Amino acid sequence: MSIQQTLQEEIKDAQKWLKVEKPESTYRRDLRKRIELINWVLEEMKNPDIQICPLIETRMNELIDEINKKDSIIEADPLDSELRILDWILYQVCSNEIKRL
Repeated sequence: MSIQQTLQEEIKDAQKWLKVEKPESTYRRDLRKRIELINWVLEEMKNPDIQICPLIETRMNELIDEINKKDSIIEADPLDSELRILDWILYQVCSNEIKRL
């Protein structure tokens, strides 16, 4: 299974859970963000001129900077969740690239 197929399957699973999760929960917010970020990565992967791993790492570093500027854990929580999702995506995509080399 290609990484694109793996990410597409992850989107399908997240969409399935969105249907059963109660409205306005943290988990629901994270599912929406997961779908958004995976779609972003899939879109960026279509461009052969873009190195996807450094791009994801750059976005992660920007999130870390934003988290460090927050005064409370509550303010930082959505960004921390986004960072964890990107970390998972980075692992999936970049470990796949390493295998190809």
